[in-house]
Amino acid sequence: MTTADGPTFDVLLSGTVFLDIIFTGLPRPPAPGTEVWAEGLGSCPGGIANLAVALSRLQLRTALSAAFGEDAYGDFCWEVLSEQEGVDLSYCRRYYGWHSPVTVSMAMDRDRSMVTHGHRPPVSADEILSPPPSTRACFVHIQPEEEQWVRTAKAAGALLFADIGWDRTGVWAPELLRRLDGYDVFLPNDVEAMRYTRSESAERAAVALAEHVPVVVVTRGGRGAVAVDSASGEVADVPGLNMAPLDSTGAGDVFGAGFVLGTLAGWPLADRVRFANLCAALSVQHFGGSLSAPGWVDIATWWRTVSRRSDSDLRGYGFLEDVLPHRAGVEVRRASATIRLRASG
Repeated sequence: MTTADGPTFDVLLSGTVFLDIIFTGLPRPPAPGTEVWAEGLGSCPGGIANLAVALSRLQLRTALSAAFGEDAYGDFCWEVLSEQEGVDLSYCRRYYGWHSPVTVSMAMDRDRSMVTHGHRPPVSADEILSPPPSTRACFVHIQPEEEQWVRTAKAAGALLFADIGWDRTGVWAPELLRRLDGYDVFLPNDVEAMRYTRSESAERAAVALAEHVPVVVVTRGGRGAVAVDSASGEVADVPGLNMAPLDSTGAGDVFGAGFVLGTLAGWPLADRVRFANLCAALSVQHFGGSLSAPGWVDIATWWRTVSRRSDSDLRGYGFLEDVLPHRAGVEVRRASATIRLRASG
């Protein structure tokens, strides 16, 4: 997919990197005045790092623009992203006195709840990405305010992918959808899509959102995803895969990475959704959102295992025979309970 005379990067990202601390196996939510013990614990970079690692593990040249604190958490996240995962951090900055944002995620009942603390970065993305490097695509978290670097990248030929976060105000103002003008692909989850469009189902929300963006993909967690291509009129409704979940943190980001790869590779809509669905399903079997992302070894291993089955739901994944790389790469590393292990000796 990559040529020597093409753009410098395949995907450019901008956002906030968090240190994620993930608890799994909680018997119940913690109540005031009580203590709850978790069966599992993992730590890894989170936030926009989920998407960055997932893209890089699919062998896409990924550049990230983000602020990092001059603290142990910032050191850990920087080393994992740059040295371990191969994400380009040329457009990132370190800031003394600005502490790294932290999220604690508690996985329960096939979902998760989160507590986050952080402050706005000292500078904006527009100040760092002026101008942005050449890239085939950008993945943007929609903000209430306009970001000029996104329009500059679009004018230079980049495809624009977008998602949108939880509305802390509870208003879910449909006016925010006007910000989608000029974007090529929008990937909200079902709750976000239904609330912004005032729809009763993910499927109806996807159709409504397709009036704003050429391609809309609404994820439904373990129930798969539905996609609408307004240009061709094509609709792809893909059910979920039967995977035992450990932690769903960042699964939507991993899904997005899979859909970006399929789009840049020119795959049919249904194959893109299936591939993204598979990436997300494989990720929920591990801790965290970034280091849970599958590499090509994980994808190839899954396909070799299930391709012999007669399950009709798996027949649609036969396209993997043609797209799996001949050299699947190396085993990926997973999240550990601590942020850094001392070297022996």
